[in-house]
Amino acid sequence: MSFSVEERGRPNTKEYRVFFKNSEGKYISPFHDIPIYANESENIFHAVVEVPRWTNAKMEIGTKDPLNPLKQDVKKENLRYVANVFPHKGYIWNYGAIPQTWEDPHHQDSDTGCVGDNDPIDICDIGNKVCSRGEIIKVKVLGTLALIDEGETDWKVIVINTEDPEAGEFHNIDDVRRLKPGYLEATVDWFRRYKVPDGKPENQFAFNGEFKDRDFAINTVKSTHEFWKALISKQTSAGELNCMNTGVSNSPFRCSSEEAESVVKSTCDSGPEDPVPSSVDKWFYYE
Repeated sequence: MSFSVEERGRPNTKEYRVFFKNSEGKYISPFHDIPIYANESENIFHAVVEVPRWTNAKMEIGTKDPLNPLKQDVKKENLRYVANVFPHKGYIWNYGAIPQTWEDPHHQDSDTGCVGDNDPIDICDIGNKVCSRGEIIKVKVLGTLALIDEGETDWKVIVINTEDPEAGEFHNIDDVRRLKPGYLEATVDWFRRYKVPDGKPENQFAFNGEFKDRDFAINTVKSTHEFWKALISKQTSAGELNCMNTGVSNSPFRCSSEEAESVVKSTCDSGPEDPVPSSVDKWFYYE
């Protein structure tokens, strides 16, 4: 199973979008049409890379847009770039999401006591390769961190790309601690502090910021898949989410390939990228 992307609009503008296609060249939703499993029997999942490592642009699956293309988050009418909080340069992993998952904002998690954040579940890929924006990778789940973001549960699942030459050495969260010393501590530090330059307080965590193991993480991913199933079949309210898809059987939101193509063609043509603001290279320091 292979996928490709098509850019529309000019990068570093509010109109920029990254649409997805399947192996037949037909447009699909990365949220709804890419299967959660790459290999279900071995618990290997697909992941959509939204933000390549070391970059700053806060790209995300457009959950409220038709076909859910990648787009850059906007805050206060400005494109959002994550600050460099010393010693971290941009994102310190390939950051993305597992398709066909949903953190239900109507469900209060029994472990964290908070509701879901209304997004697909997030992943942090610790592999060596710096992926490209929109790349679909196959990942092995190693553990998870429970970020509490403004009263919502925002799971961060630690994964490694199965194509990484070291993937065979990683089986659980303790392997990350042993083989990549300091990486888990840096991950907690990054999520705790990344919003501070925007004037917000440090983020908090469930479980005192401790990582849960592989089995816990896999169960968490699978539970968000069940929430997504209810969403895509209209058994629960979608709210502002756009569930348009081209390949989910029996989904009331399913559309034709022609309808999907018209969505893409209605967006801006691709063009040269705008310059990135010089402020993106600024470093922030605090204890």
